[in-house]
Amino acid sequence: MVLFLVILALLIPVALVFWEIRKKNLLVWLGSYFKQDWRPAVPASGTRHVMFCFVDHYEPQWLKPTYEVEVQRVARWRQDYPKLCAKHRDADGRPPVHSFFYPEEEYRPEHMNALVELCQMGLGEIDIHLHHHDDTEAGLREKLQRFTNLLVKDHGALPVDAHGKPLWSFIHGNWALDNSHPDDVCCGVNNELIVLREEGCYADYTFPAAPDPCQTSTINKIYYAKDDPHKPKSHDTGERVKVGGKAWGDLMIIQGPIGFMFKNRKFGLLPRIENADVRTSIPPTPDRIDAWVETGIHVEGRPEWVFIKVHTHGTQERDINTLLGDPMDKAFSYLEEKYNDGVNWQLHYVSARETYNIIKAAEAGLSGNPNQYRDYLIPRPTFVPQSGA
Repeated sequence: MVLFLVILALLIPVALVFWEIRKKNLLVWLGSYFKQDWRPAVPASGTRHVMFCFVDHYEPQWLKPTYEVEVQRVARWRQDYPKLCAKHRDADGRPPVHSFFYPEEEYRPEHMNALVELCQMGLGEIDIHLHHHDDTEAGLREKLQRFTNLLVKDHGALPVDAHGKPLWSFIHGNWALDNSHPDDVCCGVNNELIVLREEGCYADYTFPAAPDPCQTSTINKIYYAKDDPHKPKSHDTGERVKVGGKAWGDLMIIQGPIGFMFKNRKFGLLPRIENADVRTSIPPTPDRIDAWVETGIHVEGRPEWVFIKVHTHGTQERDINTLLGDPMDKAFSYLEEKYNDGVNWQLHYVSARETYNIIKAAEAGLSGNPNQYRDYLIPRPTFVPQSGA
Protein backbone atom coordinates (compact mmCIF):
# COMPACT_ATOMS: atom_id res chain seq x y z
CA MET A 1 0.00 0.00 0.00
CA VAL A 2 2.78 2.43 0.90
CA LEU A 3 4.59 1.67 -2.35
CA PHE A 4 1.37 2.25 -4.29
CA LEU A 5 0.89 5.66 -2.66
CA VAL A 6 4.50 6.63 -3.40
CA ILE A 7 4.11 5.68 -7.06
CA LEU A 8 0.80 7.53 -7.24
CA ALA A 9 2.37 10.64 -5.69
CA LEU A 10 5.06 10.53 -8.37
CA LEU A 11 2.71 9.87 -11.25
CA ILE A 12 0.12 12.54 -10.48
CA PRO A 13 2.45 15.52 -11.15
CA VAL A 14 3.66 13.89 -14.37
CA ALA A 15 0.08 13.28 -15.49
CA LEU A 16 -0.83 16.89 -14.68
CA VAL A 17 2.08 18.15 -16.77
CA PHE A 18 1.09 16.08 -19.82
CA TRP A 19 -2.57 17.05 -19.39
CA GLU A 20 -1.65 20.72 -19.26
CA ILE A 21 0.64 20.44 -22.29
CA ARG A 22 -2.17 18.95 -24.33
CA LYS A 23 -4.95 21.18 -23.03
CA LYS A 24 -2.98 24.40 -23.58
CA ASN A 25 -1.60 23.40 -27.01
CA LEU A 26 1.94 23.86 -25.72
CA LEU A 27 3.47 21.49 -28.25
CA VAL A 28 2.74 24.10 -30.93
CA TRP A 29 5.40 26.46 -29.59
CA LEU A 30 7.27 24.78 -26.73
CA GLY A 31 10.14 23.67 -28.97
CA SER A 32 10.68 27.27 -30.11
CA TYR A 33 10.62 28.44 -26.51
CA PHE A 34 13.40 26.05 -25.51
CA LYS A 35 15.53 27.21 -28.46
CA GLN A 36 15.48 30.79 -27.13
CA ASP A 37 16.77 31.85 -30.56
CA TRP A 38 15.02 35.23 -30.40
CA ARG A 39 17.05 36.51 -27.45
CA PRO A 40 19.58 39.19 -28.33
CA ALA A 41 22.99 39.72 -26.81
CA VAL A 42 22.48 42.59 -24.37
CA PRO A 43 24.41 45.65 -25.58
CA ALA A 44 27.50 46.26 -23.44
CA SER A 45 26.89 49.99 -23.24
CA GLY A 46 24.65 52.77 -24.44
CA THR A 47 21.01 53.57 -23.95
CA ARG A 48 18.39 50.92 -24.62
CA HIS A 49 14.97 51.97 -25.88
CA VAL A 50 11.67 50.35 -24.95
CA MET A 51 8.75 50.73 -27.37
CA PHE A 52 5.54 50.01 -25.43
CA CYS A 53 2.60 49.26 -27.72
CA PHE A 54 -0.83 48.43 -26.29
CA VAL A 55 -3.25 46.93 -28.83
CA ASP A 56 -6.92 46.33 -28.08
CA HIS A 57 -9.45 43.89 -29.54
CA TYR A 58 -11.97 46.69 -28.95
CA GLU A 59 -15.47 45.16 -29.18
CA PRO A 60 -18.37 47.33 -27.94
CA GLN A 61 -20.82 44.56 -28.93
CA TRP A 62 -19.05 41.80 -27.00
CA LEU A 63 -21.66 39.19 -25.99
CA LYS A 64 -24.29 41.14 -27.97
CA PRO A 65 -25.50 43.47 -25.18
CA THR A 66 -28.17 46.13 -25.39
CA TYR A 67 -27.34 49.33 -27.21
CA GLU A 68 -27.26 51.14 -23.85
CA VAL A 69 -24.48 48.83 -22.65
CA GLU A 70 -22.49 49.46 -25.84
CA VAL A 71 -22.74 53.20 -25.24
CA GLN A 72 -21.68 52.82 -21.61
CA ARG A 73 -18.60 50.83 -22.58
CA VAL A 74 -17.45 53.38 -25.13
CA ALA A 75 -18.28 56.32 -22.86
CA ARG A 76 -16.17 54.83 -20.07
CA TRP A 77 -13.09 54.90 -22.32
CA ARG A 78 -13.85 58.40 -23.58
CA GLN A 79 -14.22 59.73 -20.04
CA ASP A 80 -11.60 57.83 -18.06
CA TYR A 81 -8.71 57.16 -20.41
CA PRO A 82 -7.68 60.84 -20.58
CA LYS A 83 -7.70 60.93 -16.77
CA LEU A 84 -5.45 57.86 -16.60
CA CYS A 85 -2.99 59.30 -19.12
CA ALA A 86 -2.87 62.81 -17.69
CA LYS A 87 0.04 62.19 -15.30
CA HIS A 88 2.06 59.82 -17.48
CA ARG A 89 4.72 60.75 -20.04
CA ASP A 90 7.50 58.89 -21.86
CA ALA A 91 10.99 60.08 -22.74
CA ASP A 92 9.55 62.20 -25.56
CA GLY A 93 6.91 63.91 -23.41
CA ARG A 94 4.21 61.75 -24.98
CA PRO A 95 1.34 60.18 -23.02
CA PRO A 96 0.38 56.51 -23.32
CA VAL A 97 -1.31 55.65 -26.60
CA HIS A 98 -3.93 52.95 -27.06
CA SER A 99 -4.36 51.24 -30.44
CA PHE A 100 -8.07 50.48 -30.90
CA PHE A 101 -8.52 47.58 -33.34
CA TYR A 102 -12.19 48.09 -34.15
CA PRO A 103 -14.32 45.23 -35.56
CA GLU A 104 -15.77 45.80 -39.01
CA GLU A 105 -18.94 43.95 -38.07
CA GLU A 106 -19.57 46.16 -35.00
CA TYR A 107 -19.26 49.58 -36.60
CA ARG A 108 -21.41 52.42 -35.32
CA PRO A 109 -20.46 56.01 -36.25
CA GLU A 110 -21.14 57.32 -32.75
CA HIS A 111 -18.75 54.79 -31.20
CA MET A 112 -16.07 55.63 -33.75
CA ASN A 113 -16.49 59.35 -33.08
CA ALA A 114 -15.76 58.83 -29.39
CA LEU A 115 -12.53 57.01 -30.26
CA VAL A 116 -11.58 59.66 -32.81
CA GLU A 117 -11.85 62.26 -30.06
CA LEU A 118 -9.35 60.28 -27.98
CA CYS A 119 -7.08 60.08 -31.01
CA GLN A 120 -7.27 63.84 -31.49
CA MET A 121 -5.92 64.16 -27.94
CA GLY A 122 -2.92 62.03 -28.93
CA LEU A 123 -4.11 59.13 -26.75
CA GLY A 124 -4.96 56.57 -29.41
CA GLU A 125 -5.05 55.40 -33.00
CA ILE A 126 -7.48 53.15 -34.87
CA ASP A 127 -6.88 49.96 -36.84
CA ILE A 128 -8.83 47.00 -38.20
CA HIS A 129 -10.28 43.99 -36.39
CA LEU A 130 -12.46 41.38 -38.08
CA HIS A 131 -14.39 38.29 -37.04
CA HIS A 132 -15.55 36.17 -39.96
CA HIS A 133 -16.48 32.55 -40.63
CA ASP A 134 -16.80 30.47 -43.81
CA ASP A 135 -15.76 33.57 -45.75
CA THR A 136 -14.49 33.83 -49.31
CA GLU A 137 -11.77 35.94 -50.88
CA ALA A 138 -14.41 38.15 -52.53
CA GLY A 139 -16.34 38.51 -49.28
CA LEU A 140 -13.21 39.41 -47.34
CA ARG A 141 -12.18 42.02 -49.89
CA GLU A 142 -15.63 43.60 -49.86
CA LYS A 143 -15.63 43.88 -46.06
CA LEU A 144 -12.16 45.37 -45.88
CA GLN A 145 -12.68 47.84 -48.74
CA ARG A 146 -16.02 49.06 -47.46
CA PHE A 147 -14.89 49.48 -43.85
CA THR A 148 -11.49 51.03 -44.44
CA ASN A 149 -12.80 53.51 -47.00
CA LEU A 150 -15.64 54.44 -44.64
CA LEU A 151 -13.16 55.09 -41.81
CA VAL A 152 -11.12 57.36 -44.07
CA LYS A 153 -14.04 59.21 -45.65
CA ASP A 154 -16.21 59.74 -42.59
CA HIS A 155 -13.69 59.87 -39.73
CA GLY A 156 -10.16 60.46 -41.05
CA ALA A 157 -9.34 57.44 -38.88
CA LEU A 158 -6.79 55.74 -41.15
CA PRO A 159 -3.78 57.06 -43.07
CA VAL A 160 -3.73 56.83 -46.85
CA ASP A 161 -1.03 56.39 -49.48
CA ALA A 162 -0.26 58.78 -52.36
CA HIS A 163 -3.25 57.39 -54.28
CA GLY A 164 -5.70 57.73 -51.41
CA LYS A 165 -5.71 54.03 -50.54
CA PRO A 166 -6.30 53.31 -46.82
CA LEU A 167 -3.33 51.90 -44.88
CA TRP A 168 -3.83 49.91 -41.71
CA SER A 169 -2.70 47.10 -39.43
CA PHE A 170 -4.77 44.11 -38.46
CA ILE A 171 -5.85 41.78 -35.65
CA HIS A 172 -7.81 38.71 -36.65
CA GLY A 173 -10.88 37.80 -34.62
CA ASN A 174 -10.63 34.52 -32.71
CA TRP A 175 -6.90 34.42 -33.55
CA ALA A 176 -7.63 32.49 -36.78
CA LEU A 177 -5.44 34.46 -39.20
CA ASP A 178 -5.14 32.82 -42.62
CA ASN A 179 -7.74 30.15 -41.79
CA SER A 180 -5.44 28.77 -39.11
CA HIS A 181 -7.91 27.20 -36.68
CA PRO A 182 -7.53 23.40 -36.77
CA ASP A 183 -11.33 23.01 -36.69
CA ASP A 184 -11.61 25.11 -39.88
CA VAL A 185 -13.67 27.84 -38.20
CA CYS A 186 -13.48 31.61 -37.74
CA CYS A 187 -12.07 32.46 -41.16
CA GLY A 188 -12.31 30.40 -44.36
CA VAL A 189 -9.77 32.24 -46.54
CA ASN A 190 -6.50 30.40 -47.19
CA ASN A 191 -4.95 33.32 -49.07
CA GLU A 192 -5.81 35.86 -46.39
CA LEU A 193 -2.26 37.24 -46.09
CA ILE A 194 -2.26 38.11 -49.79
CA VAL A 195 -5.69 39.72 -49.56
CA LEU A 196 -4.69 41.77 -46.54
CA ARG A 197 -1.53 43.05 -48.24
CA GLU A 198 -3.32 43.93 -51.45
CA GLU A 199 -6.07 45.78 -49.58
CA GLY A 200 -3.67 48.02 -47.65
CA CYS A 201 -2.60 46.09 -44.54
CA TYR A 202 1.05 46.62 -43.65
CA ALA A 203 1.36 44.45 -40.50
CA ASP A 204 -0.48 41.92 -38.36
CA TYR A 205 -0.68 42.23 -34.54
CA THR A 206 -2.72 39.10 -33.72
CA PHE A 207 -0.10 37.10 -31.80
CA PRO A 208 0.60 35.62 -29.31
CA ALA A 209 -2.62 33.62 -29.14
CA ALA A 210 -1.64 30.88 -26.64
CA PRO A 211 -3.28 28.81 -25.31
CA ASP A 212 -5.45 28.93 -28.42
CA PRO A 213 -4.57 26.33 -31.10
CA CYS A 214 -4.10 29.14 -33.63
CA GLN A 215 -0.83 30.05 -31.89
CA THR A 216 2.18 29.98 -34.21
CA SER A 217 5.30 27.89 -33.72
CA THR A 218 7.33 31.06 -34.32
CA ILE A 219 7.42 33.13 -31.13
CA ASN A 220 8.88 36.37 -29.79
CA LYS A 221 9.90 37.63 -33.21
CA ILE A 222 9.17 40.26 -35.82
CA TYR A 223 9.12 38.53 -39.19
CA TYR A 224 7.70 38.41 -42.69
CA ALA A 225 5.31 35.65 -43.72
CA LYS A 226 4.72 34.41 -47.26
CA ASP A 227 1.28 33.10 -48.15
CA ASP A 228 0.65 29.72 -49.71
CA PRO A 229 -2.81 30.43 -51.15
CA HIS A 230 -3.71 26.75 -51.09
CA LYS A 231 -2.91 26.09 -47.44
CA PRO A 232 -3.86 27.65 -44.08
CA LYS A 233 -1.55 29.20 -41.46
CA SER A 234 1.15 30.34 -43.86
CA HIS A 235 2.41 32.72 -41.16
CA ASP A 236 3.50 29.87 -38.88
CA THR A 237 7.09 30.55 -39.97
CA GLY A 238 8.85 33.23 -41.97
CA GLU A 239 11.90 35.44 -42.40
CA ARG A 240 12.99 37.70 -39.53
CA VAL A 241 13.08 41.43 -40.08
CA LYS A 242 16.72 42.48 -39.83
CA VAL A 243 18.92 45.52 -40.20
CA GLY A 244 19.92 45.86 -43.82
CA GLY A 245 17.17 43.49 -44.96
CA LYS A 246 14.14 44.15 -47.10
CA ALA A 247 10.46 43.28 -47.21
CA TRP A 248 9.81 39.64 -48.02
CA GLY A 249 6.70 37.59 -48.67
CA ASP A 250 3.30 39.11 -48.04
CA LEU A 251 2.91 40.49 -44.53
CA MET A 252 4.92 41.56 -41.50
CA ILE A 253 3.98 39.73 -38.29
CA ILE A 254 4.66 41.74 -35.13
CA GLN A 255 4.45 39.48 -32.08
CA GLY A 256 4.15 40.21 -28.40
CA PRO A 257 6.06 38.30 -25.69
CA ILE A 258 5.18 34.71 -24.87
CA GLY A 259 6.70 32.40 -22.25
CA PHE A 260 5.91 31.32 -18.70
CA MET A 261 5.07 33.11 -15.47
CA PHE A 262 7.25 31.14 -13.09
CA LYS A 263 5.98 33.08 -10.06
CA ASN A 264 2.36 32.29 -10.94
CA ARG A 265 1.78 28.53 -10.89
CA LYS A 266 -1.32 26.42 -11.39
CA PHE A 267 -1.83 23.93 -8.54
CA GLY A 268 1.33 25.50 -7.08
CA LEU A 269 3.28 23.45 -9.60
CA LEU A 270 2.83 24.41 -13.25
CA PRO A 271 3.84 27.92 -14.36
CA ARG A 272 1.06 29.71 -16.18
CA ILE A 273 1.50 30.89 -19.74
CA GLU A 274 2.69 34.46 -20.26
CA ASN A 275 0.82 35.53 -23.40
CA ALA A 276 1.00 39.35 -23.15
CA ASP A 277 -2.70 39.57 -22.27
CA VAL A 278 -3.64 42.30 -19.78
CA ARG A 279 -6.81 41.78 -17.75
CA THR A 280 -8.02 41.63 -14.16
CA SER A 281 -7.03 37.98 -13.71
CA ILE A 282 -3.49 38.68 -14.97
CA PRO A 283 -2.76 42.37 -14.28
CA PRO A 284 0.33 44.21 -15.55
CA THR A 285 2.53 43.64 -12.50
CA PRO A 286 6.21 44.65 -12.24
CA ASP A 287 7.25 41.00 -12.61
CA ARG A 288 5.36 40.74 -15.88
CA ILE A 289 6.69 44.04 -17.19
CA ASP A 290 10.27 42.97 -16.43
CA ALA A 291 9.66 39.67 -18.24
CA TRP A 292 8.30 41.52 -21.28
CA VAL A 293 11.42 43.65 -21.44
CA GLU A 294 13.75 40.70 -20.84
CA THR A 295 12.16 38.77 -23.72
CA GLY A 296 13.87 41.36 -25.90
CA ILE A 297 11.76 41.28 -29.06
CA HIS A 298 13.72 43.28 -31.61
CA VAL A 299 14.75 43.75 -35.21
CA GLU A 300 17.71 41.45 -35.76
CA GLY A 301 20.85 43.58 -35.57
CA ARG A 302 19.21 46.32 -33.47
CA PRO A 303 18.96 44.71 -29.99
CA GLU A 304 19.01 48.06 -28.21
CA TRP A 305 15.48 48.74 -29.48
CA VAL A 306 13.09 46.49 -27.53
CA PHE A 307 9.48 46.13 -28.67
CA ILE A 308 6.78 45.24 -26.15
CA LYS A 309 3.39 44.59 -27.73
CA VAL A 310 0.68 43.64 -25.24
CA HIS A 311 -3.03 43.18 -25.86
CA THR A 312 -6.41 43.27 -24.20
CA HIS A 313 -10.17 43.20 -24.81
CA GLY A 314 -10.92 46.67 -23.56
CA THR A 315 -14.71 46.74 -23.44
CA GLN A 316 -15.24 43.73 -21.18
CA GLU A 317 -16.67 44.84 -17.83
CA ARG A 318 -14.65 42.32 -15.84
CA ASP A 319 -11.42 44.01 -16.97
CA ILE A 320 -12.24 47.65 -17.55
CA ASN A 321 -11.39 48.75 -13.99
CA THR A 322 -7.95 47.19 -14.42
CA LEU A 323 -7.37 48.86 -17.78
CA LEU A 324 -8.62 52.30 -16.75
CA GLY A 325 -7.82 52.20 -13.05
CA ASP A 326 -5.12 51.66 -10.47
CA PRO A 327 -3.42 48.53 -11.94
CA MET A 328 -2.70 50.21 -15.29
CA ASP A 329 -1.82 53.48 -13.57
CA LYS A 330 0.80 51.61 -11.51
CA ALA A 331 2.07 49.81 -14.60
CA PHE A 332 2.69 53.06 -16.45
CA SER A 333 4.41 54.47 -13.35
CA TYR A 334 6.65 51.41 -13.11
CA LEU A 335 7.61 51.67 -16.78
CA GLU A 336 8.44 55.35 -16.34
CA GLU A 337 10.44 54.80 -13.14
CA LYS A 338 12.50 51.75 -14.18
CA TYR A 339 12.76 52.03 -17.96
CA ASN A 340 13.08 55.76 -18.50
CA ASP A 341 16.11 56.97 -16.56
CA GLY A 342 17.56 58.63 -19.69
CA VAL A 343 20.91 56.86 -19.30
CA ASN A 344 20.37 53.13 -19.42
CA TRP A 345 16.80 53.26 -20.70
CA GLN A 346 14.39 55.45 -22.62
CA LEU A 347 10.67 54.65 -22.80
CA HIS A 348 8.51 55.38 -25.83
CA TYR A 349 4.73 54.95 -25.83
CA VAL A 350 3.88 54.01 -29.42
CA SER A 351 0.84 53.12 -31.50
CA ALA A 352 0.71 50.08 -33.78
CA ARG A 353 1.41 52.38 -36.73
CA GLU A 354 4.38 53.99 -35.01
CA THR A 355 5.72 50.57 -34.01
CA TYR A 356 5.72 49.48 -37.64
CA ASN A 357 7.43 52.71 -38.73
CA ILE A 358 10.19 52.29 -36.15
CA ILE A 359 10.69 48.66 -37.18
CA LYS A 360 11.02 49.69 -40.83
CA ALA A 361 13.51 52.40 -39.85
CA ALA A 362 15.62 49.79 -38.06
CA GLU A 363 15.40 47.52 -41.09
CA ALA A 364 16.69 50.41 -43.21
CA GLY A 365 19.74 50.70 -40.96
CA LEU A 366 18.71 53.82 -39.08
CA SER A 367 19.73 54.13 -35.44
CA GLY A 368 19.78 56.59 -32.56
CA ASN A 369 16.56 57.72 -30.89
CA PRO A 370 13.57 55.85 -32.35
CA ASN A 371 11.31 58.79 -31.49
CA GLN A 372 12.38 60.44 -34.75
CA TYR A 373 10.95 57.56 -36.79
CA ARG A 374 7.37 57.46 -35.49
CA ASP A 375 6.10 58.67 -38.89
CA TYR A 376 8.89 57.16 -40.99
CA LEU A 377 6.73 55.58 -43.74
CA ILE A 378 3.06 55.59 -42.72
CA PRO A 379 1.73 59.07 -41.84
CA ARG A 380 -0.49 59.89 -38.90
CA PRO A 381 -4.21 60.03 -39.80
CA THR A 382 -6.10 63.32 -39.73
CA PHE A 383 -8.87 62.14 -37.32
CA VAL A 384 -12.04 64.10 -38.06
CA PRO A 385 -15.26 63.08 -36.25
CA GLN A 386 -18.33 62.60 -38.41
CA SER A 387 -20.63 65.58 -37.99
CA GLY A 388 -24.04 64.89 -36.58
CA ALA A 389 -23.31 61.34 -35.46
